[in-house]
Amino acid sequence: MVSFSNFGSSSDESAIKVRNAVAYLHKYYPDLIIDGELQTDFALNPEMLKNKFPFSKLAGKKVNTLIFPNLESANITYKLLKELYSVDSIGPIILGMDKPVHIFQLGASVEEMVNMVAVAVVDAQEKSKKLKQIKVQGASV
Repeated sequence: MVSFSNFGSSSDESAIKVRNAVAYLHKYYPDLIIDGELQTDFALNPEMLKNKFPFSKLAGKKVNTLIFPNLESANITYKLLKELYSVDSIGPIILGMDKPVHIFQLGASVEEMVNMVAVAVVDAQEKSKKLKQIKVQGASV
């Protein structure tokens, strides 16, 4: 989980929020390989991370997901990368809703729309499977 701070180097409210989220995940999902709060360059450079923070759960691993502390920083970063490297984006993806909810960004390309539809289909299928499992479990009780 990225921040402007590394493992408690700041007592700023934003850094503390990320630190608390990581502590929660470590406590309740100990098998999840996640760490922070961590500056992006350390997250993406395994040598830097291993040399400076060898205790990190990410040390010696290749990071494949960055979780941003807020919508503002995530949106700025993804749009910057999209423009600099002409990459396709998939998202935003909203989690935690009762039903699958997905949004197209203003100016989304046809390819981005197709990608989002694929995500929406998989999301709907997974939710349907879970509902069926709950009904089967409820019937067998």
